Amino acid sequence: MNQSALFDFLQDLARHNEREWFQAHKPTYDALRREFEGLVGQILRELAAAEPALATLEARKCIFRIYRDVRFSKRKEPYKTHFSAYFAVGGKHSAGPGYYFQLGPNGQTMLAGGIYQPDKEQLTRIRQEIDYNGPALHAILENPDFRQFYPGLEGEQLKRPPAGYPANHPDLDLLRHKSFVVAHHLPDATVRQLHLAEYVPAAFRAQRPFADFLREAVEG
Repeated sequence: MNQSALFDFLQDLARHNEREWFQAHKPTYDALRREFEGLVGQILRELAAAEPALATLEARKCIFRIYRDVRFSKRKEPYKTHFSAYFAVGGKHSAGPGYYFQLGPNGQTMLAGGIYQPDKEQLTRIRQEIDYNGPALHAILENPDFRQFYPGLEGEQLKRPPAGYPANHPDLDLLRHKSFVVAHHLPDATVRQLHLAEYVPAAFRAQRPFADFLREAVEG
């Protein structure tokens, strides 16, 4: 993947985020999209080697569209200024844990994973698992291989303990989370130098114990 060419195109798109410009530069977009699909395919093969359940996924179906849904957004720009893909059992719209890859200029590149905004039942199950087995999740989040990429859980938290849990619960810091996601953000200069087909799978492998913990919680 030619990251510099992709970044240049996306920076131009950010300056000219309109249909006429995009259509005039569609051949460039199509070529970059094919390159990105090739990269996603390489990442997927690496992931599937360790997680056979992902082997049924197709690279092109892991990739999100560049077109933004502006129907319910105050922002009306028609195009995203990054490329992105999601790897999860059940496909990119799965509600279970998965691995998210976003590639774009101006600090948009990140590798993330977990379950974002779990539904009520999932959230209940995850909190129950933390209640039963909080030390295991702490050990995952504090493992040096994990911390090489991910500083800890991100996202919004409750200000008070969730219903049914005391204020002195030993794992209250984990229980208060509304989402269970981690992220590794990368500056543009670093991304331009990386061999992404190796770096991204390595970052996702470090995240796998976290995904397994969440999967065990929500699937029982």
